[in-house]
Amino acid sequence: MTTLPTQTQKKLGLVIDLDTCVGCHACVISCKGWNTENYGAPLSDQNAYGKDVSGTFLNRVHSYSVQPLATSDKVQPAAQTIHFPKSCLHCEDAPCVTVCPTGASYKRVEDGIVLVNEQDCIGCGLCAWACPYGAREMDQEEGVMKKCTLCVDRIYNDNLPEVDRVPSCVRTCPSNARHFGDLGDPNSDVSILVAERGGMNLMPEQGTKPVNQYLPPRPKDALPEFDVLAPYLEPVSEDPKGFLGWLDKTLEKL
Repeated sequence: MTTLPTQTQKKLGLVIDLDTCVGCHACVISCKGWNTENYGAPLSDQNAYGKDVSGTFLNRVHSYSVQPLATSDKVQPAAQTIHFPKSCLHCEDAPCVTVCPTGASYKRVEDGIVLVNEQDCIGCGLCAWACPYGAREMDQEEGVMKKCTLCVDRIYNDNLPEVDRVPSCVRTCPSNARHFGDLGDPNSDVSILVAERGGMNLMPEQGTKPVNQYLPPRPKDALPEFDVLAPYLEPVSEDPKGFLGWLDKTLEKL
């Protein structure tokens, strides 16, 4: 079995804002494209265009209709649609690593990223069974387990412009719902964002200590009640000036 490092130098991970994610799946497509063309073996598709689509994805977006609880102010709050992106959370106490019989799954000391050495993976599926988040995917064509790598081949690539040295999903997100950084540094941008917005772990009762954090959706804004005809019923000005003032005085003399 594989052992976990007692501590890591960094805790690189994602912060996902559920308030601004629009469920466009741009992160899913960019992840699929980057990881198929670059890191490791291509992510295979068994049925990419048929009725029952199947294939290997390292990032998925699930959408849910949520009914907020009633409050004293709102007896029946409006239902909300929440788009929930899900990928590997790079847990500090990753059960997928400790259960691996070949050592293919491991957690890096230098940045805390959980990776799979595909050459050592035998496709037994124990890591998928151990992961409480369903973040592991068996590539049916390659016969090995695949997972989010935080685009390790991008974030350390000096040949890329600095703005591109982030995971592909973060770089692509049109609504700025995905953020990347060192969550082990309390002064990092992502740590400050988590502190300000009340970021939360996914399923903390599992004891896996996921590095990735989620920012909760804000309550829907309530528009104040107003009369749509009000602008047309009230005078624009009590004392018109300029041409309108001259015209008003002229009509009064008629």
